[in-house]
Amino acid sequence: MKPNEDRRDPPPPPGKAPFVLLLLAGIGLVGWGAYGHWQRDLEATRTLDRIKNLVPKVRTALAEKADGPLDLTLPGETRPFLTAAIAARATGYIAERRIDIGSRVKAGDLLVRIAAPDLDQQLAQAQAQLGQLKAQLLQAQAQVEQAKANVTLANLTNNRTTTLADQGWASRQNADTSQAGVLSQAATLAGAEAGVKVAAANIKAQEAAVERLRALTDFERVVAPFDGVVTTRNVDVGDLVRADNGGTPLVTIDQDSTLRIAVNVPQNLTQGVAPGLEATIRVPELPGRAFGGSVERSSVALQAASRTLTAEVDVPNPDSILRAGLHADITLKIPRDKPGVIVPAEATVFANGKLRLAVLQNDGRITWREVRLRRDFGRVLELEDGVEAQTRILLAPPPDLRDGQPVERDDGPTGNQPMRSAAR
Repeated sequence: MKPNEDRRDPPPPPGKAPFVLLLLAGIGLVGWGAYGHWQRDLEATRTLDRIKNLVPKVRTALAEKADGPLDLTLPGETRPFLTAAIAARATGYIAERRIDIGSRVKAGDLLVRIAAPDLDQQLAQAQAQLGQLKAQLLQAQAQVEQAKANVTLANLTNNRTTTLADQGWASRQNADTSQAGVLSQAATLAGAEAGVKVAAANIKAQEAAVERLRALTDFERVVAPFDGVVTTRNVDVGDLVRADNGGTPLVTIDQDSTLRIAVNVPQNLTQGVAPGLEATIRVPELPGRAFGGSVERSSVALQAASRTLTAEVDVPNPDSILRAGLHADITLKIPRDKPGVIVPAEATVFANGKLRLAVLQNDGRITWREVRLRRDFGRVLELEDGVEAQTRILLAPPPDLRDGQPVERDDGPTGNQPMRSAAR
């Protein structure tokens, strides 16, 4: 093959049509993008206009006045009104036991009898010694009478002897002797009278000893100091007990016709706690039942560690339904020092360190108001100030609402339910 036969003619140059088509396609794409951007801007503008002119639907509630007593519920534990741990005051053996745990007793009932023969013999000996001392007193009184007779005789003798001596019928020595006899008999009388006083003093001392031993023998009968129930018994028949050993008591008695319950009242509510304040007691083991009581006493001073006031509530328990040692919930009806306003907790908004809520005006526009909290009951709040009672407020207000913005009420069937029960 010849070289000239392999040579090919070059392709002709492209025409203008492809470039025109490419340019038209680019212009179309740019136009479509510009049109889409313009549509988005237009939609955004319309959305902003709708937002500006939007009237949101809101739920509302009425702020309520709180002027009744405040129900404060605190935990407590029932305790007996009186408790007596009875120990032995006589040494001996348990001869008789008439009670057991759970026994109901009246004041003066015999609980335990102690046999103390040594103590009984001591009492008998002391009584015999008292008899001896009384006999000695009679003997001393007889000696006084004898001494008085001797003094009378000595005075008569002295008078006769002195008269005879003055007349010269008797010597002066006899007169002096009779006068000395008068003085001697007077001294004997004084000694006899002193002996009577000593005997009387000995009798009083021995009577005190007898009374002491008689009182100790009375302790052989261990009796109930008040009406109540026996909660512990630590002795049985035949046990040896010692007086004043400071050990385990014989029995323990609780008076449960009235129970005490101690509660700790927070500092901010102590001003309303006073004797006579009503209380309601509920026990988890007795559902549906409530027991009445009242505050009878308090510690007056607050505990420094907890800043609480200890108050005691007395609960009548004539039927012994309640028992000592039960956990109970005590509701005190504490009077408010001044009225407050109750609002739902969801009506408040906390922003910038301030608590606010939205108030609905008569013209349908809202106004933000700052409020101060007095007490937090969880679902509802008691306010110190900021709004008045019967003011209509927004529930769960959107935080972006503006002052003066109109809103539309959308209260359902539960929109105006009372809130007082939640604040008790």
